Amino acid sequence: MRPLEDYNPFDPEVAENPFEYYAALREQAPVYQTPMGFFMVSTYDHCVSAIRDPGVFSSRFTAAMAGGMGGAEKLEGGELDEIPMAPTDTLLTNDPPSHTRFRKLVNKAFSPRRVEKMDDYVSTIASNLIDGFAAQSTIDAVPELAVPLPLTVIADQLGVPRSDMADFKKWSDASVAPLGGIISHDEQIECARLVLDLQKYLRARARERRENATDDLLSDMVHASVDGESSLTDAEVVSIAQQFLVAGNETSTHLIAGALMFLLRDPEQAEKVRAQPELIPNAVEEALRCETPVQGMWRVSTCDTRLGDTDIPEGSFLMLRYASANRDPAVFPDPDRFDVERPNAREHLSFGRAIHFCPGASLARKEASVAIAQMLERFPRLSVTQDNDFRHHPSMLLRGLSRLELSLQ
Repeated sequence: MRPLEDYNPFDPEVAENPFEYYAALREQAPVYQTPMGFFMVSTYDHCVSAIRDPGVFSSRFTAAMAGGMGGAEKLEGGELDEIPMAPTDTLLTNDPPSHTRFRKLVNKAFSPRRVEKMDDYVSTIASNLIDGFAAQSTIDAVPELAVPLPLTVIADQLGVPRSDMADFKKWSDASVAPLGGIISHDEQIECARLVLDLQKYLRARARERRENATDDLLSDMVHASVDGESSLTDAEVVSIAQQFLVAGNETSTHLIAGALMFLLRDPEQAEKVRAQPELIPNAVEEALRCETPVQGMWRVSTCDTRLGDTDIPEGSFLMLRYASANRDPAVFPDPDRFDVERPNAREHLSFGRAIHFCPGASLARKEASVAIAQMLERFPRLSVTQDNDFRHHPSMLLRGLSRLELSLQ
């Protein structure tokens, strides 16, 4: 095991196969100040401790997201005719009490009860997608199933035409690409242009909803008022809608593809699920633990503090590395093994925890469970092909397969 200073988490090869690095972190320095200055928090208990103390470990980390989710602060003047709207602290980059106001709105939209009623709706979308490629011998499951299923769902919920989904996918990719820290300057400029297009689109749709209310999430946000407070501004609506778009499809896409990969690469595990379909929900949890679509999340310290045995100065950035915590052997025995019967699989941190627990978790679980169930039922000989390299999009923050070729026959 190499010294920690030999690893660069922004190195594409480390990002592709980070598990040796995570093990080294947990063993050598569970709270480690990287050469880049920020602290990497790698154990389960330390991540949970930071999550549970938002007063000290704040989520107002907008500066760490410069260039993504609407920011273009790192771009030089003159490179863009118009700079995207600066990020507004609503959900992901916010703390109580302000965060509480926005979260109440979101909780109504994605309550478990409401998601449960979407079972037939999600199943129909998945079935229609599968009908479109059922006659083929092989498919790339990423663009043919893992991308369009959650993208269709979130587009429908926001109330935007399905005909605009190709643009939504392009805009969503541009929103997250800069966050991974592994793109060129030219690519960052192009992402900023696309994010600006997305913001203009959402702002225009929001203004339409102000004039004519409709039965969709975007209209609900425009007209919502919580605890007698004023309705959301255009900037706040755009911020939340943009987060819904990204979180509602990018991470779910990575979960669906990752779950199919883990399951089909282990015929013994796949056979267990075929024989006992009731294991599918736990298989999804285990895929969330092993793949961890959101590898970690930023925090910033509001005062001089201490985490574990490490002193953290005020104003320090911390990366709570959920992907490492999810493979902490102190919590998950034999952590690198994918086990659909793991009894505590659901204890993973892939959806965060506490006040920032992912509001779309129930929907993501639903989409992945439906996709797995239908693929296993429709294709008894479903398997991964030998042409797969199982490589992921280069990103330090998000983890998702670039492609997943499956044999259907």
